[in-house]
Amino acid sequence: MSAVQIAQNLAFINWTVLTGLALGSYAAVTLLRRRSAATSGYLGFTTACAVGFGVLAWLSDGSLPRDLGASPVIADPAWDGPRRLALLAFIVLAALALVARRVAPDVAARAIETAALGAGGLTLVGGALTWGGGSVGTLTLLVELAVVSAATGGVFAAMILGHWYLVTPKLPEAPLILLARALLGVIAIQVGLFAIWVATGAGPAGVAPFAALVGPWALFVWLRLIVGLVFPLVVSWAAVQTARSRSMESATGLLYINVGTVAAGTILAAGLYFGAGLLV
Repeated sequence: MSAVQIAQNLAFINWTVLTGLALGSYAAVTLLRRRSAATSGYLGFTTACAVGFGVLAWLSDGSLPRDLGASPVIADPAWDGPRRLALLAFIVLAALALVARRVAPDVAARAIETAALGAGGLTLVGGALTWGGGSVGTLTLLVELAVVSAATGGVFAAMILGHWYLVTPKLPEAPLILLARALLGVIAIQVGLFAIWVATGAGPAGVAPFAALVGPWALFVWLRLIVGLVFPLVVSWAAVQTARSRSMESATGLLYINVGTVAAGTILAAGLYFGAGLLV
């Protein structure tokens, strides 16, 4: 029954993954643009990918069902419109920023990029208000959506950057080290949040502390921890070390692995929230 209940909410899982890829990869690009010497080709390509993911997320958002079946999560349809509008604004502003980087002064491009990040943040706020189920639930879900997006989009951007070194050997290692360290930090935060969520029984299901580790959803919870958090944490640390030693092929391979494991963790986290009301 657990797997069936997760499958019933695949549309929400799809929204979480696509939105995370769009917003997280765009945030990673913005970080690299302002803190490193990443190439304009990489920054432009990854921004275009973020816009593409955003379009797919917006299309997915428009087809989300209002009924979550047997899930304890209760959607508030009043926030559907604002959430979709914020996501659309992100897509338009990110695309405009991509064009502005070619034709407008740097200060104008930066302003548009900042506005795009703001629209992305409002999208997550809209999602938290829609499915959070109250003030405390909204805040915790917003935190979860933010870190899930940072991890999902960040690992995608890091993998693309690692691949860039294979065709641009003289690119300095600083951008990849910065992004790999940021990814390591985000996943470490996720591990800490997992412990907090499980210890407090966070989520609409309202389970007892640590009950998620032994209940009917325990298999998926443990998979979330081991496959989606602990393993990517170790691999991210290894990616930082290999990037520091300029073993870029090894770092890229590790990041390819992390794309799969982080995505799997995001799918599990979204499935457990929308299917069982468990925040992990």
